[in-house]
Amino acid sequence: MPDLHQRLCDALSQSGSASSDFDLNGDIQIPDRQLTPAAVLIAVRAETNTVLLTKRSARLKHHPGQIAFPGGKQDPHDASLTDAALREAEEEIGLPREIVQIIGTLPPHQTVTGYQVTPVLGIVQGEFTPVPEVGEVSEVFEVPLTHLTDAAMFHVEGRMWQGRKRFYYTVPYGPYYIWGATARILRALTERLT
Repeated sequence: MPDLHQRLCDALSQSGSASSDFDLNGDIQIPDRQLTPAAVLIAVRAETNTVLLTKRSARLKHHPGQIAFPGGKQDPHDASLTDAALREAEEEIGLPREIVQIIGTLPPHQTVTGYQVTPVLGIVQGEFTPVPEVGEVSEVFEVPLTHLTDAAMFHVEGRMWQGRKRFYYTVPYGPYYIWGATARILRALTERLT
């Protein structure tokens, strides 16, 4: 099996299209709107082959308690979407940008909340102890890359949203219910890794 760096480079070289929260819902028309640029960091630890994820604070106004990658919208002072992902990871979980080797990006993901999220894939090399930002993150945890690259771990579920049933991917791990945009982005990565 090729090393982690090569596997991730090979994955990004595979063809694939942009994704959205609407992918499994062909009857819902994607609104024509201006999307806010954002980025998330898919941070893979080299020493453990695990992906860093966060549990959002229950006190947040938007998506409280949900599982997410570190990330957020691009600020005017961010030179690029990659810079935005690295800045957010540093702010949210204390990940120093200098120990992240950027591999590249996946195609953007459009959310129902009006963001165009670019997933930035990077390898964390070196010692790192996560420090959750109290106002935004209640927990930082890791999921084995092998779990997230096994298509059998993904399921399609649904719930009522704006008067109709909306379907989405999930990829549960232990007590963590990983769903929505985070699961869809992971599914896109999985499709390229397998």
